[in-house]
Amino acid sequence: MRIREIAAGLAFPEGPIALDDGSIILVEIARGTLTRVAPDGRVSVIAELGGGPNGAALGPDGACYVCNNGGFRWHSDPVLGLRPVGQPEDYSGGRIERVDLATGRFERLYDAAGGHALRGPNDLVFDAHGGMWFTDLGKVRARDRDQGGVYYARADGSLIREAVYPVLTANGVGLSPDGRTLYVAETETARLWAFDVNAPGEVAKQPFPSPHGGRLLHGAGGYQRFDSLAVDGAGNVCVATLVNGGITVVSPRGDAARHVPMPDLYTTNLCFGGPESRTAYVTLSGVGKLVAVEWPVPGLRLNYAR
Repeated sequence: MRIREIAAGLAFPEGPIALDDGSIILVEIARGTLTRVAPDGRVSVIAELGGGPNGAALGPDGACYVCNNGGFRWHSDPVLGLRPVGQPEDYSGGRIERVDLATGRFERLYDAAGGHALRGPNDLVFDAHGGMWFTDLGKVRARDRDQGGVYYARADGSLIREAVYPVLTANGVGLSPDGRTLYVAETETARLWAFDVNAPGEVAKQPFPSPHGGRLLHGAGGYQRFDSLAVDGAGNVCVATLVNGGITVVSPRGDAARHVPMPDLYTTNLCFGGPESRTAYVTLSGVGKLVAVEWPVPGLRLNYAR
């Protein structure tokens, strides 16, 4: 599989969004920006958000919605590159932000749910009803860590609800092609969970011993960690995988997993775009690169893609 480099020198890129004009919108977590990468690799800043912009998605109004985790402390390794190492002293709080792509103006939509502060919003996906599912991974400190969860919110700022809690390090989130299954990846367990969607913002819950009501779709062996994910047109869940750097592809039945290696232990996210959505755009965050590979099946076109 040939890996084509599109841009380098990015400050821990994540949350890629492929636009129909060939450009990619992504976040640079360590830089605190929402950034545009042109087809020729030119990089320009859309908005300086501060904190730790993490996941991003286009909403029903054409704006970009961003999960901001409030920031990280960083460690730079001369060989392995950059990586986050916990909550920083200047942590600015978790929130969901809306960015006007034409002007770069942004606003804070949500920073709490049910009276509880958001800690480290991580990734999001919009459903066909105009609502967003998003994960909150929480923050890690020297002696303790937050519980994570999954939330549902309206894009107009009128409603937010806790849908699944607790989830240990909830990270990637996605929907099946028919919108009836919600997928959630856990980072530290390298587990992929599935939830049946009953209605916008509501999921069916499995009984104990499920830790949060999800059904286990796939658990990776050995030491690896799951990050963000994308779903392809065949319904396979493609999970960016840390440590075992690459993309783990899981069938919708959970019974056929394969690994697509990438040249970075911190392969954090991917999206589909290009002609017939046959290109996977992948963020290699440790080394600060956006790359592209041709994918064997078309990717799933997201709601409100443009």
